[in-house]
Amino acid sequence: MIHILVADDQPLVRMGLRMLFEQAPDIDILGEADNGAEAVRLAERLRPDVVLMDLRMPLMDGITATRRILAGCPVTRVVALTTFDDDDHLYPALAAGACGFLVKDTPPAELVDAVRRAADGEAPFSRDALDRLVSRAVDARAGASPGTRADVPAAPAITPREREVLGLIGSGLSNKEIADRLHMGVTTVKTHVANLMAKTGRDNRIRLAVLAVATGITADQGPSTTL
Repeated sequence: MIHILVADDQPLVRMGLRMLFEQAPDIDILGEADNGAEAVRLAERLRPDVVLMDLRMPLMDGITATRRILAGCPVTRVVALTTFDDDDHLYPALAAGACGFLVKDTPPAELVDAVRRAADGEAPFSRDALDRLVSRAVDARAGASPGTRADVPAAPAITPREREVLGLIGSGLSNKEIADRLHMGVTTVKTHVANLMAKTGRDNRIRLAVLAVATGITADQGPSTTL
């Protein structure tokens, strides 16, 4: 059973999420919070596996709440809920430790699957949110001073198989989906992901996905040399 906490200041959003997850036999909603401070209190008491975290809430924003929850319970997975005008909060949420990003109009089946993937240690994300992360990273790179480390480097020196895995991560595929696509075991995929993190200096799957898209390493095309 996956135990989750929902944090959103809109009652209708919380109601919709509760109705959705009540239909999933393997997901249990431990509690709901309408502000960041309450989310922190509930997370400390209930120790959920996954927190669905709205980024803009009263009393305490979702970014601060994410940071405090993970400081007290590092094994909890926080998935940020974003809107289309929430670009300024994406990288701060990632820096705070969010493992994934979902737009609020994500299809119900994908949202349920995203919670399962987060609980399994993966990083679910909506492609729209990823594209916005890439855009912000590219803008930051363009405006960075000489010698400043940018979030989007040139295409990394990796093996052909690692490049395939990285491209599929950028396409949003899960470890199992990558394993099926490349005809390998899930454990082997996890090894490739760990190697990619070590070689690229990316400490989580979202940063790998940003790297894949920004450098043109996707499942459908080769690497770009423009960045």
